[in-house]
Amino acid sequence: MPSTDVTALIRTELPRLAGSLRKVGELILDDPAAVTRCSAAELGRRTGTSQATVTRFCRAIGLDSYQQLLIELAQERGRGEVSDWGSTEIDTDISPDDGLERVVQVIGVADLRAIQQTIDRIDLDALERASQALAKARRIDVYGVGGSGAVAQETETRLFRIGCQVRGWTEVHGAATSAALLTPADVALGISHSGATRETLEPLETAGERGATTIALTTDPRSPLARAADIRIISAASETSFRTGSIGGRHSVLMLVDCLYVRVAQLSYQRASASLALTDHITPRHAVKSRRRR
Repeated sequence: MPSTDVTALIRTELPRLAGSLRKVGELILDDPAAVTRCSAAELGRRTGTSQATVTRFCRAIGLDSYQQLLIELAQERGRGEVSDWGSTEIDTDISPDDGLERVVQVIGVADLRAIQQTIDRIDLDALERASQALAKARRIDVYGVGGSGAVAQETETRLFRIGCQVRGWTEVHGAATSAALLTPADVALGISHSGATRETLEPLETAGERGATTIALTTDPRSPLARAADIRIISAASETSFRTGSIGGRHSVLMLVDCLYVRVAQLSYQRASASLALTDHITPRHAVKSRRRR
């Protein structure tokens, strides 16, 4: 796990934690810098728990020890101080009275951070394996509902343009039917912010049972969708007021879709080039010509 991901990891894991473990996570997110100056025993006292609870919290989020947590937090803070995207410390809360300038600043910084965190955590091997599978696939299914459904449709649009036989499914019955007809020559890509959306998980599992290569695109590497997939690609989200994680993470997910799209185009260069050449005239032909005023 890249060190820049520790606070994003805690946000992802927090909904699954309860009671005293959740208290520890909330305090860390409240003031990560202060936590780097605390011992495990002191953090336990501040949260009204214990040193043993702090240790259990670290293991619950996938870290080996409290010392590793401190190192990850310190490195994340250091990177934020030297990088352009993290140099602006700004509260992500937006009140009804905030001016438009602040709204733009908060949203811009949050999206830049989410994209940078996604870049930092990309597993290039997983991205390459996914791209290779998509480039060779006889047929590609893309599953997603709600906000992820829009990303699924965008993925279809991009891959279809370069000659892939792809369909984005945003309706559960259609997705389930298509998944049941896949073969080992095919690929299924499931997109879900939480990784726990049943309407996306079930067709992906069916596709896997049929022998298709399965890919998960999610923010949660320990989610049911990620566990069900052969290949996992992980994105990051940065929430603000009025924007849940699924909306806040849309830009970083689309950035990953772009990476897949361009890499697939590289790997299937002749097919992609021929497809683009055959379709490049369509948009200009349908553009409305401006009229000069006399």
